Amino acid sequence: MINIFVRNLDPTTTETQLRDLFASYGSVQSVTVVTDRDTNGPRGFAFVEMANDAEAGSAMQSLNGFRLNDREMQLNEARAKDDHDTDRDSSREHRRHKI
Repeated sequence: MINIFVRNLDPTTTETQLRDLFASYGSVQSVTVVTDRDTNGPRGFAFVEMANDAEAGSAMQSLNGFRLNDREMQLNEARAKDDHDTDRDSSREHRRHKI
């Protein structure tokens, strides 16, 4: 399974639009448009998971630079999420004063 990172998305882009676009290249397992946790608005990027490596590669090659909703999408294979670094405070507590 390949996870594709899609960036530079217009805020009006929907999961259905992305699913339909990528489905023309093969089987789409999931689509996630990432939203801001505070505003719940789209952050301008998404992840598309495709089951077949060759189909995912074809989609990435063909759709990189494709204009969707008047924006050129940029695609890359998503990197694996790093394990949480317990030595570093990456929570939102860094925004608050610590006493």
